[in-house]
Amino acid sequence: MTSLLTQEIRLSIRHEEIVSQRLMLLQRMENKPEDQNKGRASQTQAAKAALQRNVSLLKDIEAAEKSLQTRIHPVLPPEVAALETLYWASVEEYIPKWEQFLLGRAPYPASSENGNEAEDTIPKRAQQ
Repeated sequence: MTSLLTQEIRLSIRHEEIVSQRLMLLQRMENKPEDQNKGRASQTQAAKAALQRNVSLLKDIEAAEKSLQTRIHPVLPPEVAALETLYWASVEEYIPKWEQFLLGRAPYPASSENGNEAEDTIPKRAQQ
């Protein structure tokens, strides 16, 4: 009989341990959604702060880029801009005449108008 009583006491103690573990787990389960909501709120707040910081940094970078571009490429006076436009128009006009020669597929381009166009297109230093 004593062995049954001892076994009953052991089972009763074990039952109490299991019940207390169950209560602890239930409490954790109840607290978990609250903790998750707090975590989500802090993550959302951190993401908003990071977004604001990134926007601010992007604006600073764009301002610096604009500042550097105005230093590197200052606005040219209208006369210089007109000369530059004429220069590139002239280059585009002469490219077809010189392209085949430069590729080694045609002889030196000669002028059909006055005979001196080729000399006029070569810089004076190169003619010497």
